[in-house]
Amino acid sequence: MVDQIDGRGLGGGNSVEMAAIFAALSNPARIDILRHIACHNDCGCKDITDVLPLAQSTVSQHIKVLVEANILRTEAIHPRSRYVINEDVLKDLAEVTNTFLGSCCKETWC
Repeated sequence: MVDQIDGRGLGGGNSVEMAAIFAALSNPARIDILRHIACHNDCGCKDITDVLPLAQSTVSQHIKVLVEANILRTEAIHPRSRYVINEDVLKDLAEVTNTFLGSCCKETWC
């Protein structure tokens, strides 16, 4: 398993870093944005605004949260930016979460 998420390192499941990423994923609109981006390779803010019932400023704010959590990356393609899912972060988070849940769901507790 890679023990890093965006260079800060999850170190086996650092609680603060895990909580920050889960917080970024905790809004249903952000999940919808990620799903849309996952299905469309060349996706910008306007593309998302066209399919979700959200104002452009709201979409931009949600994207900002996802970028700050390193869940999305921005790629500048003149004249606009497009967004790409940082698959490494989500794969690492899935592994850390599985390990965390496995340790919490044992028959014997600490």
